[in-house]
Amino acid sequence: MMEIGTRRLAWVDMAKGLSIFLVVIMYCAASVGEDTGQTGFLHWTIAFAMPFRMPEFFLLSGLFLGQVIDRPWKAYADRRVVHYFYFYALWAIIHILFKEALVGRDPGGAGASLAWAVVEPYGVLWFIYMLALFGLVSKILHEVTAPHWVVLTVAAILQMGSIHTGSYLVDQFAEYFVYFYAGSVFARQLFRLADWAADHVLAALGALTVWAIVNAMMVFSPGFRLDPVHIEMGWGALPGLHLILALAGATAICVTAALLARLPAMDWLRWLGSKSLVVYVAFVLPMGIARILLLRLGVDEPNMLSLLTMLVAITAPLALWWITERLGIGKFLFTRPGWAHLPGARRQTSSKTVPAE
Repeated sequence: MMEIGTRRLAWVDMAKGLSIFLVVIMYCAASVGEDTGQTGFLHWTIAFAMPFRMPEFFLLSGLFLGQVIDRPWKAYADRRVVHYFYFYALWAIIHILFKEALVGRDPGGAGASLAWAVVEPYGVLWFIYMLALFGLVSKILHEVTAPHWVVLTVAAILQMGSIHTGSYLVDQFAEYFVYFYAGSVFARQLFRLADWAADHVLAALGALTVWAIVNAMMVFSPGFRLDPVHIEMGWGALPGLHLILALAGATAICVTAALLARLPAMDWLRWLGSKSLVVYVAFVLPMGIARILLLRLGVDEPNMLSLLTMLVAITAPLALWWITERLGIGKFLFTRPGWAHLPGARRQTSSKTVPAE
């Protein structure tokens, strides 16, 4: 039997593996839909996952916050704020220069985008930006000893408020902070639930079945709309109900991951999860290139095009990471170099790839 500590880390990485699949599926489905004007089965997959696709990623990112929140400010900021901002800034520059300056031949527009990226999260990298911001806000709240229940209540109200200020930073903070903070507050309960699921497989499968049915009913209920680019949920989009479905779905991902961690054949998913943010920061460019090339080769059936594009989007970043590790060239793309640490901050005893805490 797998040791409990090892099993706990395994299911977290499994959950991150599932998470990165859902993220890549969403972007592949939307981009293929935009190019072909058609929908495929990946659209229906991501529609089912709409309530929890990003909430569970944030919840997982908050699981280990309690282990570092008491560190001195400099050590904490180095690990939970500067760390994320380094990868955000690096990959935002790469994305903007490639897409706007090189491909779009608009250096002026690229310069404007670089400036705006400081205060408005850029493209798919908004997740990395928000992790740094959430970490900073959580530390401040911890320092002023804000009661967890008060923070969770306010964060839930912000989420249910469907806030649209025109600022992507403000709107995304209001939408997702509750899940990150909930991951930290309820980490102990989630680990206990995962341990229970691993030891009570039939009961866990039964609970997942009930959840899947209810989630599908709420998503595909009256009001649901699916087109090649946009998806709208049915009753699941209602304030309050959306929050409940998101938390339930994030919990279900944890339970599913705990069950998958029992299967040696699924260890590849655990490994992928351990490299999930390697994929996250780098999948967009190969995804776009692969989609364009496949379309020019005549591959325009949406299901085949989506699957092939997704395969490239996931494997290309991993191949690039492997090359940098083997050659020792370009390691700064996925491993923060020494100069990017705060002076005097406690160093990790060994190199660490894009954040796993």
